[in-house]
Amino acid sequence: MSDRRSREYANRLSLLIQTETVSLDKQTDRAKFYRFYRVLGEMFPRLFAACEAEDFDGSFLLRWKGSGENEPILLMNHHDVVEAPGEWKYPAFSGAQAEGKVWGRGALDTKSGLFAMLQAAEELLTEGFVPLQDVWFLSACTEETDGSGADTISRTLQERGITFSLVLDEGGMILYEPIGGAKASYAMIGVGEKGCVDLRFTARSSGGHASTPPKNTPLVRLGKFMAAAEKQKIFSVNMSDGVAAMLKSLSSSMHGPTKFFLAHPRLFAPLLTHVLPKISNTAGAMLKTTLAFTMASGSEGSNVLPQEAWVVGNMRYSHHQGGEASIEAIAALAREYGIETEVLDGGFDSPISDHTSAAFGLVERAVGHVFKDVKTAPYVMTAASDCRYMSRVCKNCLRFSPFRITDEQMASIHGINENVDVSALAPAVDFYRYIMTEGSHE
Repeated sequence: MSDRRSREYANRLSLLIQTETVSLDKQTDRAKFYRFYRVLGEMFPRLFAACEAEDFDGSFLLRWKGSGENEPILLMNHHDVVEAPGEWKYPAFSGAQAEGKVWGRGALDTKSGLFAMLQAAEELLTEGFVPLQDVWFLSACTEETDGSGADTISRTLQERGITFSLVLDEGGMILYEPIGGAKASYAMIGVGEKGCVDLRFTARSSGGHASTPPKNTPLVRLGKFMAAAEKQKIFSVNMSDGVAAMLKSLSSSMHGPTKFFLAHPRLFAPLLTHVLPKISNTAGAMLKTTLAFTMASGSEGSNVLPQEAWVVGNMRYSHHQGGEASIEAIAALAREYGIETEVLDGGFDSPISDHTSAAFGLVERAVGHVFKDVKTAPYVMTAASDCRYMSRVCKNCLRFSPFRITDEQMASIHGINENVDVSALAPAVDFYRYIMTEGSHE
């Protein structure tokens, strides 16, 4: 790839990062998202001229009409970003280009992916390419909040009877040694994601003065409950087909007994489900429902016993146990401590896609074509994405962002100093070019 091409791509991504698009809960003013949309239109004039465009309150849907009747594909990346507190090496919305990287909020999550897929289409249009099937592009402004944009768009597509052979959204990236001992670079392709539920656990009492405290006040009961939830084995453990396929793929880069165990995940499932959580929190989270306590409230005075205290837990429920059973499991424990459970957000169930499908094969071939030294592995995402809503209109919803990143860069997502290597941009564009051109022949 030429240095000139990389510099051009970096300049364009920098401009998108500079166009701030932080989304907040219950945000109604969409002006910033429309400004961003106008920037995209100026950056990719051929694409926006060629596409039918629809606006969904700041989220947008583009349709690039193909020449044939093949089932369409849908490419997704959201344009909203989370806030950027803390002290950054370079200002969070500067789009600074330094140290061979582009810095700023959205550099990985996911303005880089949005740029790469639209840039690929713009280049293909410039070359006169016409896909055999329709290619759709979706970018929501609510992914980081309530997901309402993608939810509404998916319902609209469903009502119109439109289905896709492939939906490809953000997800896993290219990592070296994604699990200890797998000494190779892997493109981690998400075949599904866990459901996400927010729960509030409330403990009540008659209150009183802190000078004469009774036993088991609300905060004490909540503390005991949280400690028990962390210690006890509340949620069932199971190895899904996607996780088994991931372990088998990763085993090809391992040595010794570990290689043999992971190469036969079904045979050694009891051992692996016991050991994996101790090796990797991420791997362990793929095997069961998880619950993280994230918010809390007690009394408003330091010398006042609360009449009501609560904590909020963010649950990511497994496919095998499901949301309803997972909620009941933790609610049963809460009742033992006299604590009420309230569902704040019931989540959305999305199935696991088939890692042996033609759609998955297309993504694998695109990885192999662009990234010669990279292997592929399916996995189940523990985070949530807009892709979950697209299960209404597609059986093959995959989650992969075609960027080589380091562990440090992975940690910068939703953290400080988010950045992407300039050298990673051109391969990402080439990946999407392959998906659009070769997908036409599927």
